[in-house]
Amino acid sequence: MRSLFHSAANYIAAISMKLLFGCVARVHVVRGKNANHNGGFLLAANHISHFDPFIISSVVPRKIDWMAMAEFFPLPLLGFLLRAVDAFPADRNRADRATIRSAIERLKNGRIVGLFPEGGIRNGARSLLEGAPLRPGPSTLAHIAGVPILPCVIVGSDRLYSKERWLPLRRTPIWIAFGNPIKHFPDLEKSTARACIERELAAAFKLLYAELHEKFSLTPDDLPHPPRERMLKKSRHIVNHASVPLRDLPVLRSEAERHVMQRFAASGVDLLMCASINLLQSRHHLHARSRGEMEHYVTACEKLTAENFYAVPNDAEIAAPVGERPGVTITWPSPINTNFPANNTARADFFPCARGWEAPTVLMLHALMSASHIGYRRYAARFNELGWNACFVHLPYHYSRVPRGYWNGELAVTADLIRNAEGLRQGVIELRQLMAILRERGCQQFGVLGTSYGGWIGALLATVERDFRFVALMAPIVNVEHAIWESPAARFMRRELRRANIDPSLVARHFHLSSPMHNQPLCDPVRVLFVAGEFDLIARPEHIEAIQQKWRGSELLRVRQGHFGYRMIRETIAQLEERRL
Repeated sequence: MRSLFHSAANYIAAISMKLLFGCVARVHVVRGKNANHNGGFLLAANHISHFDPFIISSVVPRKIDWMAMAEFFPLPLLGFLLRAVDAFPADRNRADRATIRSAIERLKNGRIVGLFPEGGIRNGARSLLEGAPLRPGPSTLAHIAGVPILPCVIVGSDRLYSKERWLPLRRTPIWIAFGNPIKHFPDLEKSTARACIERELAAAFKLLYAELHEKFSLTPDDLPHPPRERMLKKSRHIVNHASVPLRDLPVLRSEAERHVMQRFAASGVDLLMCASINLLQSRHHLHARSRGEMEHYVTACEKLTAENFYAVPNDAEIAAPVGERPGVTITWPSPINTNFPANNTARADFFPCARGWEAPTVLMLHALMSASHIGYRRYAARFNELGWNACFVHLPYHYSRVPRGYWNGELAVTADLIRNAEGLRQGVIELRQLMAILRERGCQQFGVLGTSYGGWIGALLATVERDFRFVALMAPIVNVEHAIWESPAARFMRRELRRANIDPSLVARHFHLSSPMHNQPLCDPVRVLFVAGEFDLIARPEHIEAIQQKWRGSELLRVRQGHFGYRMIRETIAQLEERRL
């Protein structure tokens, strides 16, 4: 099964890269047959952009196992995707024995291992194309594994950092040249063999670069430039023509560079996460009766107010008394029964501070498919230091409530809009139950710290509860219409809804209950802090600003990040501390 999974992942990745770069680039390959011989070998290429491994893989018929930066692998989604296509981590700053063993094993098994001898993106005098010294890694690996090295030079990929290059029909030219394999000199002594390999490899890079330059008459713009320079070409043009004093130009350029780099990185992470969400949603198809079921559901809900919809049932059991020690787990039967028994038990991890039950309590509401609770536990300790109790709430279909066979939060937001709405209802009602038991123990004031999906539930909670010292909503989903019909995270969902003939007008009939934008807070809006990511592609900053203006008196904090990132929570807590919570 493992082998089948990796084969499928590599096949999908190969087709995707060929389609993508076939649309946006015109790749010219010199001696491509050199990269298609049998047996294991080391493919060593210069490195001028983050697109290089994908473009090179798209023109090599055989699969390449790339050495990738070790910093990428701890990231849950990116690390999973890299391992799925047989990439493996390499520390750029030291020789890692595990990496060396993995590379040698793959080479001896007849596979291609790809690496960038420069150790990072390089251009100009720092590039091996211009004579910069090679790192010893390739020669060492080739000699130990007893395999040849295939030199490869790529030029032009750095221009893809410019957004204009991704426009339809632009087809940016990219040039790739493969050299002749360099043998590993098995008959020579180790140090002599490595010196010979490095000498021939360095010469090969220079010759291939000169060959591309002459064969395709490359212009200065075609040759490698720093990624930042490519991305900032338009920004610099604007800055250079602005009416500002000359002494301020370096400051403005630096600020413009930082802004563009942050936007590029944030948008890339957002789009990658959106792709993963769509992939998970593809496991959940609607059936033929969905239109009729949706009409029946919204017709029943149209008669309800938010207070009716989110009311705690009179006979519902609430949490048992909470213990005094840190890290207590509170569990109780959820008043909402679902088709998944694991989701029918509510849970909150309680972290009391030294002041005891009379201290205010912050309810920490995590994001959809939150990767880890470790960071929230760290911030719970911070609130304890500030004299607050903290509750990390397991929202529906997350953490302890994930049914077997599903991913964390996978069932919370899918094309099944009825389950989505009932999940929101379940979350809000359970929070009201939790607040009720804490009131019985002496707590009279609460705070809310909600992120994304948790911010959505937190905003809905604020429409039916008033005892809040603060409600901090970070990148909350407040414009449900956009979240369903326009968000890049809901492409598969939209396809399923249209197939089931569920149109926007039908869905909108439930917005008076599920959309914070269509409601007003019961608590004082002055206590509400909205936090927007400037580069957010999911909870758009203009939508956060719109609800902040509608909830008159609330505050808006802008943070330079996309929808996914940790900077927002740090700045939010700092803002709350400044406001004295």
